[in-house]
Amino acid sequence: MVLDSLANAARYYALHPAFQKAFDFIKNTDFSSQQTGKIVIDGDNLFINHADCCGKTVEQAKIETHNQYIDIQVAYQQAEQIGYAPRCELKEPIGEYDAAKDITFYTDKAQSMVTMNPGQFTIFWPEDGHQPAIGEGSWKKIIVKVKV
Repeated sequence: MVLDSLANAARYYALHPAFQKAFDFIKNTDFSSQQTGKIVIDGDNLFINHADCCGKTVEQAKIETHNQYIDIQVAYQQAEQIGYAPRCELKEPIGEYDAAKDITFYTDKAQSMVTMNPGQFTIFWPEDGHQPAIGEGSWKKIIVKVKV
């Protein structure tokens, strides 16, 4: 897991061939004037879910993992708390892996919490369990999906 400022995004370009394209798109797009929905950048290899989020309590939010995609989550409207736990330590899945949505949910509790403020991003690899959208109210955020 990574938590950093968008100003430092170039430090992470070497971690995946699509990261520079993803961060360049984020930096050059005014999401506040765009409708929510899916934005395709490079087919199934790289796309963005511009999402409406409804804040959840820690108890309501579920830890999730993905097999096929890296998540880059970006806050641009308000701060959000995100829980973290290593996937290898998650023991309580809720049902089976959903291949169509590339997601598994868990009832496990996060081992740590971070606050992602506007202008910051997190990177979650398939090895990272994450519990997003902890906060109050509703807001929009960017979730970049990068094929592993």
